[in-house]
Amino acid sequence: MSTDVPNPRRRRLLSVLAATVVVVSPVAPALATADPGEPTLVLVHGAFADATSWDGVAAELRGRGYPVVAVNNPLRGPRNDAAALQGVLDSIDGPVVLVGHSYGGAVITNTHNPKVTANVYIAAFAPAQGEFVQGLLDPIRFPGSQLLPPALQVRVVDDATGIGGHNVDGYIDAPYFHNIFAQDVSTETAADMYAHQRSAALNANLEPSGPPSWASTPSWYLISSEDHVIPAAAQRFMAGRAAPSTTNEINSSHASLVSQPVTVADTIVEAANSVR
Repeated sequence: MSTDVPNPRRRRLLSVLAATVVVVSPVAPALATADPGEPTLVLVHGAFADATSWDGVAAELRGRGYPVVAVNNPLRGPRNDAAALQGVLDSIDGPVVLVGHSYGGAVITNTHNPKVTANVYIAAFAPAQGEFVQGLLDPIRFPGSQLLPPALQVRVVDDATGIGGHNVDGYIDAPYFHNIFAQDVSTETAADMYAHQRSAALNANLEPSGPPSWASTPSWYLISSEDHVIPAAAQRFMAGRAAPSTTNEINSSHASLVSQPVTVADTIVEAANSVR
């Protein structure tokens, strides 16, 4: 399956592994100092990104002694991607805190595993049963998303999960990526993020969500008030109904995990410490 976005820096994408492979930076120093009772922090990226979007957050968390796993999300649909995540959780001993950014929030919402002690949503979708991602971008209830054509482009990709081995994926076109996805990072950082962008199946935005894990799992939500992808009003709506829920808000773009990794890490640590 090829879901890489065509761009002049394509060679940099050769380091991205297959969609269901776990990407883990060296963890030996962090594990050596970590409390054996600390949960493993599992980070799930969203659409238009890959696991490298968590690099700053992961480094901060490992520096505080937490074991961290950043997962390459297949971006095929909540059921498919939650099943892939379940495979990762099966390989982890002990408690887990699941963290989802953007569409990754829909994936952790559809993941039910007794190891998971908390969910953390970072500018993320937290759908109720029967809802779908695109519906939560309702411009009447929650105006402001700039994730629309011509910024949002589509293309046909090879995909074993699609009909006839193909699928239709969406991605953010180069001229719009910086302002829509991460307006509060440098031009250089935005270019690097664009080079690592992975397209998402349109089905991922249209597939109805199953029973929400946030209904029975303690949840934390970090809202990005200057989000051009998921309007802050939509985030507040989703955070408000996730019970029990602790909600914080920061002045950030959609990509708060890149622009404010320390603050994002603080929220994740708060969740990890609260459920120990």
